[in-house]
Amino acid sequence: MNIAWDAITQRHELLATKLAEPNLAQSERMPLQKEYALLEDLVSARTALVRAEHELKDLDAQAALSTDPEMQELFAEERADLVKRHKEFTDQIEDDLFPPDDRDDRSVFVEIRAGTGGQEAALFAADLMQMYINYAERRGWKASVESTSQTDLGGFREVVLFIKGKGIYGCLKYESGVHRVQRVPQTETQGRIHTSTVTVAVLPEAKDVDVTINPNDLRIDVYRSGGAGGQHVNTTDSAVRITHIPSGVVVACQDERSQHKNKAKAMKLLQSRILAHEMERHHQEMSKQRKEQVGTGERAEKVRTYNFPQNRVTDHQVNVTLNKLDMVMQAGQLDEIIDALVKHGRESRTLALPYARGE
Repeated sequence: MNIAWDAITQRHELLATKLAEPNLAQSERMPLQKEYALLEDLVSARTALVRAEHELKDLDAQAALSTDPEMQELFAEERADLVKRHKEFTDQIEDDLFPPDDRDDRSVFVEIRAGTGGQEAALFAADLMQMYINYAERRGWKASVESTSQTDLGGFREVVLFIKGKGIYGCLKYESGVHRVQRVPQTETQGRIHTSTVTVAVLPEAKDVDVTINPNDLRIDVYRSGGAGGQHVNTTDSAVRITHIPSGVVVACQDERSQHKNKAKAMKLLQSRILAHEMERHHQEMSKQRKEQVGTGERAEKVRTYNFPQNRVTDHQVNVTLNKLDMVMQAGQLDEIIDALVKHGRESRTLALPYARGE
């Protein structure tokens, strides 16, 4: 897209004049100051970008006239620095013109649920959980298992991860949807390849300012935990289920021995699910969150396919295929796919300033 820099400059100058008026009402001044600050950053970054482009052009012209190896080495070092600065200014302009979601910097809950495929889908849910844990470790993030519903074969009907760190939602939000696996299940005696699905929903961690929950809107049930977890988990009423009555959102946690700890974890997840519910309601044109985000779990609704016989993973959102599925699953080598998804997301953002659109 061409950017109308003349229109941006004119608007910047107009706002400077307007804000200099002594009798400007405070209610009118505040939004104009916010817009002016954005334009000030844009104009400064644009000036620095143009300067860097001129310096690169001059440097290349000087390098073309020199045959001295030492000078060529110096030219190369200076050029690398200029290219880096040029990219920084370009990224700054792009972020100002196409602002990212203000939740992109947050930690996330990753909800993984077995879809079509029975026990095999549950086993693959466990594999996806480990893939995301491995990826988090590669990025220096901290991943913890918040709640699970396990099957007798070691798979998960549902597992919820909490991944803590900066910028995680911006990286992982495109993981939401149906993940399809093609492989020979452990339970298959004829060696036939089966297709199963798992749904993933990535929810940004809710802040107190995002969600206000009236305690009178909650129904809290406690019960005895089931499944693996040790004798203390199964012999006390430590599991907690919380229902938010207005929205119908339900969360449960049973992994901790303490009812208090389970309730704290459940409340934290409830806030993020309610935030996702609000995001879905207010931003229907966007990623949808939760139910609309993951579809119904049928085989045809997929964002990614994991083909084990061919050691191949394909992300259908950006048409990226990697022939190293083993490393993606075992070592969390998702960077190429994540980077392509983030780039695609940046390119599809909405222009912040309508008058900045060029012809």
